[in-house]
Amino acid sequence: MTDVLRRGRASLALSFFAQGATFALLVTRIPAIQDRYGVSDALLPAFLAAVPILAGVGSVTTEQLVKRVRPSLLLRCLQPVVMLALVGVGSGDRLAELGVALAAFGLAVGGLDATMNMLGVSLQRSYGRSIMLSFHAAFSLGGIVGASLAWVGAHWHLALWVSYLPVVAVLLPAVLVGSRWYVDADPAAVAGEQEEAGEGRSVVFKLLLPLCLVMTFAYIGDSTVSNWSAKYLKDVLGSSEQLSTLPYNVYMVTTLLGRSLGDAGVRRFGAVAVVRLGAVVAALGFAVVAVAPGAWVGMLGFTLLGLGLCVLVPQTFAAAGRLFPGASDAAVARLNVFNYVGFLVGSPLVGALGDAWSYRGAMLVPMVLVLVTLVYARSFAPRSDRYGGGHERPRTADVGRGSNGL
Repeated sequence: MTDVLRRGRASLALSFFAQGATFALLVTRIPAIQDRYGVSDALLPAFLAAVPILAGVGSVTTEQLVKRVRPSLLLRCLQPVVMLALVGVGSGDRLAELGVALAAFGLAVGGLDATMNMLGVSLQRSYGRSIMLSFHAAFSLGGIVGASLAWVGAHWHLALWVSYLPVVAVLLPAVLVGSRWYVDADPAAVAGEQEEAGEGRSVVFKLLLPLCLVMTFAYIGDSTVSNWSAKYLKDVLGSSEQLSTLPYNVYMVTTLLGRSLGDAGVRRFGAVAVVRLGAVVAALGFAVVAVAPGAWVGMLGFTLLGLGLCVLVPQTFAAAGRLFPGASDAAVARLNVFNYVGFLVGSPLVGALGDAWSYRGAMLVPMVLVLVTLVYARSFAPRSDRYGGGHERPRTADVGRGSNGL
C-alpha cells in the first residue's frame, strides 16, 4: 500500500508540474498572442477576464461531476484538454478561434485545478502528514520551466505553435502514462472518519468562508506580483527594462523554495504557525516594495513576497479537507473558485488605485488584505493541531484505489 501511495504522489506531482508549465506558457506569451490575433488593447482585458470566469464555472461543475465520476478519471480527461487548448491558442488565425481555444482552456483548467487539489488533499490524509506543499512546489517548478521556454520562444522569435507543440508533445504522453497511478480517496475510509467526527457530507459555507477569504487575498497578492512587478520596478523605482523582468522570476524561484521546505515546517510547527509566518512575511514584502528607494530594495520585497505567499494556497486547500472530511471534494471545488476571484480582483484593483492615487500606496492594499489572514489563522488548525512530531495520524485513513482499475 505504501508503494501505491508513493506512485500516486509522484504521478500527481507530475500533473501539477505539467499544469504549471502549461499555464506559464500561456500567460507569459500574452503580448505575442495579442499580436498574432490583432487583439486591441481595449478588447484584451475581456479575453483575459473570460478565462478565470470560465475556470470558476468549470470548478463549480466539477463539484457536481465528482459525485458520479472519480476525480482521478476527470483529471485524466481534463489535462489533455488544457494542453490541446494551449496548442489551439498558438495555432489559430482568427479571433473566433482564439475565443474558442481560451474558452476550452478556462473551463478545463477550472476542473483540472479542482481535481488535482482534491487528489492532493486525499493523499495527504492517507499519508497522515503534510505533503500538500510539495505538489504546489511541483507547480512552481513547472511554471519556471514554462516561463523559461516562453523566453526562448520570444528570444528566437518562434511562432507560438512552434513554442507550444514540442512541450505538449512531451508532457501529454507523460501525464497520460502517469495517470494510471492516481489514487482516489477510499469512500469507506472517508465514511468512517466522517462518522467518527460526527459530521455530515455537506459543506457549510459559513464555516468555509474564512478559507475562501484567505484564498482570495492570497491570489490578490499573487496577481499583483505577476501583473505589476515589472511595471512597478521600471516606472516607479526607475530600473532598466532588462532588470524589470527579474522580479517575477525571483518571485517564482522563492515560491518554489518556500514550498519545497514548507511541508517540513508544517510537520514541525503546525499549519497555524506556518500560515501566520507566511502572512507576516508577505505583508513585510509588500511594505518593503511600497517604501523601496530603488530597484534592488524592491527586488528584496518581491523576494519576501514569494517566501510568504507560497504557503497560503496549499495550506488553505489542506485546511478545507480537514474541515469537511466527509465532503472534502466539494469543499475543495468551492474553495477553488476563490482562486479565480482573487485573480480577477487583484490586477484591476492595483491598477485603479495606482492611477487614482499612487502605485506605492496601491501596494499597501494587498499588504493589509494578506494581514487579515492572521484573523483566520485558527481555521488552519487540524484536530491535533499539527502533522508529525508525535501527532502523526495513522496511514490507513483514506488510502484509495489507483485509477488504473477503470
